[in-house]
Amino acid sequence: MRPVSSFPSRAAAMDAVKPLSCLALSLGLLLGATVTPAAAQQQQQRQRPAPVEVVRPKDQRVPPPYSYDMVRPIAMADNLWMSELTILEMRDLVREYGYTTALIMNGTMEANGPYLTTGKHNHVLRVTGDAIARTVGKTLLAPIVMLDGGDPATTDEPGRLVLSPATLQAVLKDMATSLKAQGFTEIFFIGDSGSNQRMLASVATELAKEWEGEGVLVAHIPEYYNYADVLKYQNEVLGKVELNKDLDGYHDDYYISSIIMNDSPRHVRYDERVRVNLDHINSLPLVLDEALAIGKKLIQFRADVTAAAIQQRREAHRTVTSARD
Repeated sequence: MRPVSSFPSRAAAMDAVKPLSCLALSLGLLLGATVTPAAAQQQQQRQRPAPVEVVRPKDQRVPPPYSYDMVRPIAMADNLWMSELTILEMRDLVREYGYTTALIMNGTMEANGPYLTTGKHNHVLRVTGDAIARTVGKTLLAPIVMLDGGDPATTDEPGRLVLSPATLQAVLKDMATSLKAQGFTEIFFIGDSGSNQRMLASVATELAKEWEGEGVLVAHIPEYYNYADVLKYQNEVLGKVELNKDLDGYHDDYYISSIIMNDSPRHVRYDERVRVNLDHINSLPLVLDEALAIGKKLIQFRADVTAAAIQQRREAHRTVTSARD
């Protein structure tokens, strides 16, 4: 009788090794798959040429971001918005081309129904401001002050953002003072909402007294805020009759929508309204090309009125200055 061995047979041992071999093979394949891209990347990096080393001569000065004698290397852009001009364009427009008139514009963020954005008045100022600046001539546009005055702690209407009156007043004064320091000799305030008018008039009056005798004309132009005349012009001259501008009750009307559409039809949600047959306001249809054309005429109407008012302020200022001298 053969003795019973305590070791497994060769066949049993081979069977036990098979799973381990498979595991090792799997691990090898897995590791190979993950290592190969890294190795390939390292190989590519080794093949790339070394970057060229640029050495600035010791006597070459690093140019500052701006200096008064820096030469503007490119042509002037056709743009009147200060925030969209380069610092060299601003410098040359004021110092060389005589663009020493500035507009400071105040809008709001408020409820305007289901179609217009909360920045309705800011969109209006975007297009009327540009038209006013080009009509007046040699005029640049400061960034729109997009908020009006109110109590931030009690303003809970969605999208209705406000500044405290003291903060808004300080912002307007600081903007005007900055423009004066940069060489602007005429600064005009306009507001597109009834809520703006008293504040703008107060700031302009205060600055006019503070700067008296310094050769700077600063004034509020309330004639710009002429929506009653805009409606009359739309109805009687352009023949787009809106009998009841409050018919839909949305703080929205045809003249506002058509003006804003010249900034972008998206701001009146034009495409979305067309899809559900709501492309109308106060019983008037908003036909894209027609609305854009009417809006453009309304924009220029407001620009002409504002430019005439600015000219009146200039003449009055010259009279006062001459009498003082």
